[in-house]
Amino acid sequence: MNCPKCQSTQIIKYGHTHYGKPRFRCQDCGRQFVENASRQPIAQATRQLIDKLLLERLALAAIARVTGVSERWLQLYVNQKYYQTPKTVEVAPKRGRLTMQLDEMWSFVGSKGNKQWIWLAIDADSREIVGVFVGDRSRQAAKGLWQSLPTVYRQCAICYTDFWEAYEQVLPSNRHRAVGKETGKPVILSGSTTPCGKEWGA
Repeated sequence: MNCPKCQSTQIIKYGHTHYGKPRFRCQDCGRQFVENASRQPIAQATRQLIDKLLLERLALAAIARVTGVSERWLQLYVNQKYYQTPKTVEVAPKRGRLTMQLDEMWSFVGSKGNKQWIWLAIDADSREIVGVFVGDRSRQAAKGLWQSLPTVYRQCAICYTDFWEAYEQVLPSNRHRAVGKETGKPVILSGSTTPCGKEWGA
């Protein structure tokens, strides 16, 4: 028997899988495997397709059906991508006045009882996402969104939000503008933006 990764013959028995198949371990590279595995490694082309489908926000069950992978493997793959994803945003350097739109939306994980809120801050001019936080809909979550912003936005930007009370408790009152959702993109009032004189980067 040869290791499928390094072709070494230094193989030892290493217990059994959940399905009762004998499992082996390579003493040279540490690879664990089963003999004559019925499931082959997921091809790179399939992984790239999965990445594209995830960006389309399809349900995991739908992606599993389209690509032929198991839902269990797909969930583990998505979890791994989540932990590898940076939790900060990269923002292009800017000069002059800054204006943000802040809003939150919800989804559920696993069951409708596990509701999660996605808080976003968007630069009103460039449409860049400049801040993000995932949690509940509390004051603490609003504070998490605020802390995720680049320093210059916290210091200078005018903040447009809906009337959710958590924003009033966290955002600076002199730069906070609460508007109704029926207005669409908030109108930037004359003289309502704060200039930042120097160029900056995230």
